[in-house]
Amino acid sequence: MLTDVTAFAPATVANVGIGFDILGHTVEAIGDRVRVRRSDEPGVRITEIRGIAGALPIEPERNTAGRAVQAMVEDLRIDFGFEMQIEKGIPLASGLGGSAASAVAAVVAANALLVQPAPPLRLLMYAMQGEIVASGSAHLDNIAPSLFGGLVLTVGIDHPRVKKIPVPASLRCVIVHPHMHLGTREARAILKADVSRSDFVWQTANLAGFISGCYSDDLDMIRDSFNDVIIEPQRSSLIPGFAAVKRAAMSAGALGCSISGAGPTVFAWSEIQYAEAVRGGMVAAFASHGLAADDWISKIENYGARVVKA
Repeated sequence: MLTDVTAFAPATVANVGIGFDILGHTVEAIGDRVRVRRSDEPGVRITEIRGIAGALPIEPERNTAGRAVQAMVEDLRIDFGFEMQIEKGIPLASGLGGSAASAVAAVVAANALLVQPAPPLRLLMYAMQGEIVASGSAHLDNIAPSLFGGLVLTVGIDHPRVKKIPVPASLRCVIVHPHMHLGTREARAILKADVSRSDFVWQTANLAGFISGCYSDDLDMIRDSFNDVIIEPQRSSLIPGFAAVKRAAMSAGALGCSISGAGPTVFAWSEIQYAEAVRGGMVAAFASHGLAADDWISKIENYGARVVKA
């Protein structure tokens, strides 16, 4: 039986513009690692948090990874303990699913130490309990792609259904993270409770067209549908220079550009041949508004969380 396992969970782009709280995809370039060791003393303990962590709570009930494994222990009535070391590779409050990745990596590692491992959908629910600690609400658009990999549609919360959606092989995701913090709770708090009928119809059509374009390898359909008319207009004011960054991406040939999760990271989908120009334009636009940025070009891989050391 394994007693010491390290798991990696990739960063994610949540919402993907038109799929608020239901769509997300992996960013394989960066992620979090969690090492979990079995102990005779029952309970969950976090012994170390390192990497680009900042001030994260070490108490399990206040930490996304700790709370996720606690949920597993409670549900499965595990009679031994887990000691955890968390290595953060995803910037905090970046809109790249750092809280979800820690929770996912933790439950994947802990699951590898069980005699009878839990199925992926159970792990999804445990990780969701960790995500609630960070954002204050239950949503799976970061957790599901980080766990399953690729572009993922998740329908439902109590009994979620997860569907992986194909992505045209010629596409890349350009991710630009400006050096600023924007908390998920803050970004959710500004959202209006009501949506007009015309915006609902427009957004529904865009979501349907986007998914259809992915399945049919229709880049023109993806481009025409890549337009968030509900969430992006409300959150864009929280990100200095967002309008200029989006214009730069689209001018350089992007199919679409929007806010990653709650922000402030901005992402764009692009064909391979335009990806470098899209990245350069987005970084320069942020710089013109006084913001340095980290940037990546990533495939939208079908690789989710996995054990990397046992």
